[in-house]
Amino acid sequence: MLEWIGAACFMILMAILWPVVKCFGAESHSTLLLPRRESKRSAERCDSKLEGQGESATVALICKPSALANYLLKHCMTFCKSLSIPKWNWRMSSSLQTVYGALWPFDCPVHFIRDHLQLSDDGLVALDWAVVGAAHHKRRRTSSNSTSPVLLIIPNSYGKITRNVLKLCEAALSHGYLPVIFNRRSQNGTPLCTIKLQQFGDPTDLREAVRYIRYRQPAGQIYAVSESTGSGLLLSYLGECGSSSYVTAAACLSPVFRCQSWFESGPTRPFNWALLLYQKICLSRYKTVLGELVHTDNLFSSCSLKAMEEALFCHSGSKGPMAEGAGNWEAYWERNDPLRDIDEVAIPVLCVCSQDDPIRGDDQATLPLELFESNPHFFLLLTAHGGHCGFSTSDEGPIVWSHQALLEFFRATTDFFAAEERAKLAARRRGVSGAGKTFRHRSVSTCKRLPVCSHNIHAIYNWQRSYTR
Repeated sequence: MLEWIGAACFMILMAILWPVVKCFGAESHSTLLLPRRESKRSAERCDSKLEGQGESATVALICKPSALANYLLKHCMTFCKSLSIPKWNWRMSSSLQTVYGALWPFDCPVHFIRDHLQLSDDGLVALDWAVVGAAHHKRRRTSSNSTSPVLLIIPNSYGKITRNVLKLCEAALSHGYLPVIFNRRSQNGTPLCTIKLQQFGDPTDLREAVRYIRYRQPAGQIYAVSESTGSGLLLSYLGECGSSSYVTAAACLSPVFRCQSWFESGPTRPFNWALLLYQKICLSRYKTVLGELVHTDNLFSSCSLKAMEEALFCHSGSKGPMAEGAGNWEAYWERNDPLRDIDEVAIPVLCVCSQDDPIRGDDQATLPLELFESNPHFFLLLTAHGGHCGFSTSDEGPIVWSHQALLEFFRATTDFFAAEERAKLAARRRGVSGAGKTFRHRSVSTCKRLPVCSHNIHAIYNWQRSYTR
């Protein structure tokens, strides 16, 4: 009921401001691909505009030319399909798209079975396995003999399970995936068993969760999807672990790349207030215990996302587990910047973004285009409209356009590497060395910061009944 009221109030507010929003939306639409025409870069672009398409196409694939990029353009039909949104439609408003994807109620047929995973420091994270229909009444243990691929979903850093995440779970189930949502400590009803919150880009907990999923599901491939600010955690994990991430391919929906400047400047005011209020409500549950470690007066009186993050993790008066790594603001982001180890990412990563994203900000300042132009593992699917994790279209079917794009991306990358493996085997049989230039997909190496599993996996991942329900 509260979500309905909040969504309705926001819709009314945006309807009042619609003429202004529409004006800005028209301006942002006219700048599509303009910055990339102003200068000639050494890297080419794979444009999703095919012959026969008009200039009205609003989707572009920006990446470094490679065999995989050509394969994606050939086999991912969504990459070449423009978002059909009439000019008079409410979906032209980036703010309404954002609110719709985040708060609009959804009668979801998907149910979740929660498993609490006890970590090496006795903390807890929650894994919510998505199921459909009457199956949710039965206790489900993931079969280690199942070959179904696992789709690991990392929601935004505030723990809000949005309509976008629920729709993604529904779409993944219909395509044969086993969706599982990763919930951080204290978020989305996960108990806070240790006085330690997860820093923005610290992948320690996620690393243990992925290892557990791999241990429980050794025969199935793992794919990862992150939403909004949750992409910071996913990119940090992929960068730290490199080709030892156990992940076949990944996708980021409306990621925030330059996170330090994003916290400092913040999104537009209505969204900034909403994020700040939601985080305060979630943390208020632990106000007493947090008072032993941080100054709760500063925490709950903070008026910006930066002030709240500083109060939690950068306060000089912090002590105990929360004090680990405490320091100034610059030092905090040296450890938590999602792009700090981006060159170590060893799997294909698709980033779906819109130019009119009101949360991320101006695309020319917030999108690291040089990353996609120089790194063959990163692909940017850029649209003119779609808001933040919205991407709703007027002719939308049961699957959201962005979800269809990432599912096609996963299928195409899997098929591409399977074909390459078959070609290598055939070359070996013919005695050909195969010195041709192919996509560099590093499949075997060691995790840069954690060369081997430093814990006894059977001791850590003891599926105790007291921590499951």
